[in-house]
Amino acid sequence: MGAPIAADLDELRAFTARLRCVEAGGDAGLGIEWLDAIETLKSVGCAVQAVIADGVATSIRADRRARGLPRAEWDRGIASQIALARRESPNRGGRHLGFAQALVHEMPHTLAMLRWGRLNEWRATLLVRETACLSAKDRAIADRRLCSDPATLDGVGDRGLIARAKVLAVELDAAAVVARHRKAVSERRVTTRPAPDSMAYLSVLMPVEQAVCVQTTLGRDADSLIATGNSGGRTRNQLMVDLLFDRGTGASVAAGVPVAVNLVLSDETLLAGGQEAAHLQGFGPVPSGIARQLVADAVDGGTETSLRRVYSCPQSGSLTAMESQSRTFPKGLRQLIDLRDRTCRTPWCDAPIRHRDHIRSHRESGATTADNGSGLCEACNYVKEGDGWSARPVHNPGGTHLIDLGTPTGHHYRSTAPPLPTPAHLWAS
Repeated sequence: MGAPIAADLDELRAFTARLRCVEAGGDAGLGIEWLDAIETLKSVGCAVQAVIADGVATSIRADRRARGLPRAEWDRGIASQIALARRESPNRGGRHLGFAQALVHEMPHTLAMLRWGRLNEWRATLLVRETACLSAKDRAIADRRLCSDPATLDGVGDRGLIARAKVLAVELDAAAVVARHRKAVSERRVTTRPAPDSMAYLSVLMPVEQAVCVQTTLGRDADSLIATGNSGGRTRNQLMVDLLFDRGTGASVAAGVPVAVNLVLSDETLLAGGQEAAHLQGFGPVPSGIARQLVADAVDGGTETSLRRVYSCPQSGSLTAMESQSRTFPKGLRQLIDLRDRTCRTPWCDAPIRHRDHIRSHRESGATTADNGSGLCEACNYVKEGDGWSARPVHNPGGTHLIDLGTPTGHHYRSTAPPLPTPAHLWAS
């Protein structure tokens, strides 16, 4: 099949509709055949997505170049358009585009394995990742040696695949591997992400020798507390976490959380035992019982605690105003937008808010109001200012704040702010 056309798209959508009607049957053998066939279909789809994504990027760049736009504008927003089409975050869209370009231009054997269903998307991603430091010439050699013969990786697990790719990368260009390690060290960071049961993962990306040292030290000191009878009934793992908190913040776990946090919960949840979940800024939903316990622990521990009233629409729960404790209106407006939007308002982007943006730009007489304001991450704000992008607030009577986002290809996406408890209070401790 050549370049995709409208008829092909209609055929694909019709096939997708038929596939939705498939149900489980009683023949286990046939069921396994279906699983195998669908897995192959997923791999083929991934390969086609890569080819089309690269084609989209090439077409957009060529158009911008032909129109005489500056080179700095040729790539802007392409990854974001791919992300929106795939219902992914802009960051993930950049990964998809890089993956596509690597396969199409530098790794034809890996792409062929994907097309034939002999390799899935994740394993192809591992190969792209582990050869990223190589030149195009060396990467092509690695691609040929690993994927020209399907038997080479047949039955090899993910760890084995990674090991083979790493060994080959060192063999082809050891200096590039060392340079990549140095760059990785410069990108060390600490991040958090939600975990089940109102927990969170604290992740630290750091050199392996430092990570091993930290874990060994925490384990040693936890073992010492257990051996001397000072564990307080805590397990080794619990002690290691508590020691990490104590040493990272300089405060004891028993003293409560010393860093300011914002917790949004309804009056009924706070004062009358209501069951509506609260929202912890930077984390997400928190069960009502845990929210009340956080407030109680802060008060009992002597942590500074304040209540601030926020006002929401009785019908929709949309945040409409906030009681200000500051004379500076812009600060209060920023806080209101942060509480209303929670994360970047670009669809499928969960990045933290870094910019408070005019939806209809100031140069187009856009007002500095909550209705015309949105919270965006830095990357999405810069993309929105690129060639062909548009955004406008949508009048939504009785509903939450709504934005229409338009892309250079003429596609439109809606962004709806999450509802708040009704009524709500903000607790800061």
